[in-house]
Amino acid sequence: MIHFGHISKQQFLEEYWQKKPLLIKNALPSFISPLSPNELAGLSCEEEFESRIVTGSISTKTWSLEGGPFDENTFKELPDREWTLLVQGVDRYINEVHQLISEFDFIPRWRFDDVMISFAALGGSVGPHYDNYDVFLLQGLGRRRWETSSIDCSPENYLQNTPLRIMKNFIEELAWEAEPGDIVYIPPKVAHHGVSLDDECITLSIGYRSYLNNEMLDSLELPNKTNGTYFEDPAWRVNLHPAEIPQAAIEQSQKLLNIKELPEDFFGCFVTKLDPEDEKKFNEVMAYQNKEEIEESSLYRLHPICRVAYQLTNKKLMVFINGEVFDCSNIDYDLVIYFANSRQLRLNNKNRALAERLISLSLIEKST
Repeated sequence: MIHFGHISKQQFLEEYWQKKPLLIKNALPSFISPLSPNELAGLSCEEEFESRIVTGSISTKTWSLEGGPFDENTFKELPDREWTLLVQGVDRYINEVHQLISEFDFIPRWRFDDVMISFAALGGSVGPHYDNYDVFLLQGLGRRRWETSSIDCSPENYLQNTPLRIMKNFIEELAWEAEPGDIVYIPPKVAHHGVSLDDECITLSIGYRSYLNNEMLDSLELPNKTNGTYFEDPAWRVNLHPAEIPQAAIEQSQKLLNIKELPEDFFGCFVTKLDPEDEKKFNEVMAYQNKEEIEESSLYRLHPICRVAYQLTNKKLMVFINGEVFDCSNIDYDLVIYFANSRQLRLNNKNRALAERLISLSLIEKST
């Protein structure tokens, strides 16, 4: 779990989460990027990864965007400075990156989206912009200057005729220098601008999902005449389990949708539903994965693409995996809850029935 330094985890959740940005110095002591610049460039040459290269800067006022996959010639032709490579969803394929997510499990894991990793040459940036989701920006290599602002974060303040969402007017309120192991937290609708201070700069972006009321209403097949409003998290408890959906989150969704009562499986199914690209990848996993005999005492992990959550209502357990209710009938609740929170199980006689049910659906894989 990350080190918050001079503030407590409780203080972060109460005063900063979805409210204001924060620099957390030495949050992960001695942290080193799990990927080198060359390894990240290699991933961007593969079809499985969504990758982009951004070239430009505020000083030149010119920006270009190119989509991958790339090849060696792409990188040979790049300038010495002011460019950035971004690779999405690295946690789906690189185990060291996937394991890193657990450092942030003080926020419910079902809120997590993906880990994007960026490499920037000296002066590299993607321009000042704001997002509608929370993100932790973990510095992995080199230094990056971060500037943040809450001023004029609106669609009207974006440049026209550019391939990127870059703000026309960006008024710096806070500025920090992030070094390896430092984390910058950015809440929704807070503008940020990160510029590489070194020839080699790697930043890992641990991003979270945002939920629009329109999307929820569409999922419920209800009339949708609302303006897009985003779900706001309830106050998270410090001792909340990673996969747990508290009643407060469900009540918050009812408030957002102005609906007194929701189907009891709606929220869990909605927040664990895979996005279309992940669903496509997981369908490929199910189609080609060999159904091997499970081995006693072996460690099995939930597939990195999968999303899991559970809720306990009136002592009734409901488990959700990839947008569907998971059948956990005739299985001990404690075993299921442990698996949901840890995303793994070591096979024994007690959890064999659970393991067999999970593996029949291609949800778990043997840890190597």
